[in-house]
Amino acid sequence: MVTAFVMIKANTGEADRLRDSIEAIEGVESAHIVAGDVDIIAKARVETPAAVKDVAATQIQGLEGVEDTQTYIAMD
Repeated sequence: MVTAFVMIKANTGEADRLRDSIEAIEGVESAHIVAGDVDIIAKARVETPAAVKDVAATQIQGLEGVEDTQTYIAMD
């Protein structure tokens, strides 16, 4: 299994709606609204690095209201 953390910047006023949409994506274990440079941090657990790309670059970035993402794959 591959664990990844996706940092998500949301357009103004979109964080609550986006959190719910992100949590509904297969492979996303959780999504939390946070204070700081990003608005939401999502944790994904999937089978392969290619699946991380699908979750982060295709599904999350494809949601209306997502401004930017950064993805970090856990090394342990």
